[in-house]
Amino acid sequence: MTRSMNEVMVLATKAARGAGAPPAQAAQFGAAAVAHLTNDRELQDLHNALAALPEGPIVWFPLEITRIAEAAQEGRAKGHIVADGTALLQSYVSTLPYQADLTQNDEIHLDLTKPAARLPLQRINLPEATYAHWSALAARLLVPESETSRLSGAGAGLSDND
Repeated sequence: MTRSMNEVMVLATKAARGAGAPPAQAAQFGAAAVAHLTNDRELQDLHNALAALPEGPIVWFPLEITRIAEAAQEGRAKGHIVADGTALLQSYVSTLPYQADLTQNDEIHLDLTKPAARLPLQRINLPEATYAHWSALAARLLVPESETSRLSGAGAGLSDND
């Protein structure tokens, strides 16, 4: 079934959070997942990254890209990231707000003075099995429905005061 880019990004972000990623890295994974899928890259790269949590590329790639960007001189920087042969790093690089290129040997060249081109809006064909798996990971963020959770502040509360 096809889904909007926004729906896929939000689901991938929630799946990463449910699998143990910190909030900022989960959000970056959501954007990278959309870039990955719109460029017809291997879906298995995304599954492998989620399975590696709480370690792995979902945590490391954003930190390493930030480290390289922070070392920029006159708006330009370059650095190397070990990507274990996946195209996922390319997906992360393509979501940066500034111009960035990734060479064959996983060297990143950044130009923080030039804005990046944006992905064209399109629908994404997300397999139902992937949607179900990511939804199950995202569901880990939900508080179980119980009287105790409601008394602790979950949900809309015990009284309707609209």
